Formats: sequence, C-alpha cells, structure tokens
Amino acid sequence: MLTPEEKTKTVSQYKLHDLDTGSPEVQIALLSEEIKRLLFHLKKHAKDFHSKRGLLKMVSKRRDLLNYLKKEDTRRYNSIVKKIGLKK
Repeated sequence: MLTPEEKTKTVSQYKLHDLDTGSPEVQIALLSEEIKRLLFHLKKHAKDFHSKRGLLKMVSKRRDLLNYLKKEDTRRYNSIVKKIGLKK
C-alpha cells in the first residue's frame, strides 16, 4: 500500500486541476504505483497467491480505465501512457 505522502506526490504529479483526486489519469497513476510495489513484493515472495490475485485485479482495473480514457479522449490517453511508460 502507498503511504499518504507517496499518494499525495503521485496525485499532485498527474492531476488535471487543483481539486482533482479522481480523474482517470490520477487513478491510473496510483494503480501503476501500487502495481510496481506489488511486483517487487512478489519477486521476493513468489508463492503469495493472495497478493498475486490482488495484482491481477489491479491490472484489470487499470486496463479498464485506460480503455475508457482511450474511448473518451485519445489525446489524454496517449499523454498518460507516455508519462507512465506503459506501452511503446
């Protein structure tokens, strides 16, 4: 789980306006940070199947948010993918 300081830093980096905490870009960025952290955990603890299931759920949710953003606004989709470095 992200610490409140890390979460605040990520939100401030990807927000669209001053009060933004729930836009797709922010949600995708937060999920990406959680996924990175969980991948590091799973490299150490390969048999932690409960965490692996949580990882798969997070990846699925991020993919759904990316698909939504791609459908609604392709320009915003391309910018968030580029910022986070998900696809080439």
